[in-house]
Amino acid sequence: MPHSMTGFAAAAIVVKPVELNWELRSVNHRFLDVRLRLPDELRHAEAEYRDVIAAGVRRGRVECSLKVTPLTADSSTADVDTGVLAGLARLQDAVRREVPDASPFAVAELLRWSGVLKAPEAAALLEPARRCLTEALESLGRARRREGERIAELLVERCDAIASLVSAVRPLLAEAEQGYRDKLTERFERLDIKAHPERLEQELVLVAQRLDVSEEVDRLDAHIAEIRHVLGRDEPVGRRLDFLIQELNREANTLASKVNDAELTRSAVDIKVLIEQMREQVQNLE
Repeated sequence: MPHSMTGFAAAAIVVKPVELNWELRSVNHRFLDVRLRLPDELRHAEAEYRDVIAAGVRRGRVECSLKVTPLTADSSTADVDTGVLAGLARLQDAVRREVPDASPFAVAELLRWSGVLKAPEAAALLEPARRCLTEALESLGRARRREGERIAELLVERCDAIASLVSAVRPLLAEAEQGYRDKLTERFERLDIKAHPERLEQELVLVAQRLDVSEEVDRLDAHIAEIRHVLGRDEPVGRRLDFLIQELNREANTLASKVNDAELTRSAVDIKVLIEQMREQVQNLE
């Protein structure tokens, strides 16, 4: 079953005294385009995390962000950076000398201040962040698969509709050809043109060849069958489906340009509308 390129996932892991939070958002794109935002202390691991993402996602624009958040509520395991606190105390004294009525820092405010609670060494965060990223990618994959299944269902519905229209078109082809022959013969008679029977038949054959759409109808059926087959593959199929949609559209355009019958023209237009709907859906598949 194909995967959509659209999805969202998040995962978190606690490495006291901080929590690591990954958020992943993906949208459609021609290739794999990874946008990675990391905190400064883990920026040196960007290449490694990009490889992890590339192993889990084949195509799409994927925006990945990692946040490191202090766990201020868990004071029993948190270490305080006394140097940062001393610096804040000096700043507070300087401010209160200029503004005596200024309120002093509260303990809760100090604990929320960036850098007051010591974070683990960057090396201690690398592997937990990698595990958390893998978990987020698995969640993103499930979301993209669910969306891909919904898109595949819509594509199958439109394949069924096109196949139904093509089946209805087939018996009309011979009638349309005979109708055109009758109109041409009637026109000659009305103009009182004495055409040689053999010459007239040759002209009718040439016209019939130009208007014959049986090959286009056969290829429409063949492309629909191939789309059904491709939708059953458990691999990235977006580009292949995009090519097949282009081929479907090519045959539908030829059909619309050749037919000289109102009912066949309406059918050709209906087929083109369905193909355009399919094209929009396929753009979202990996």
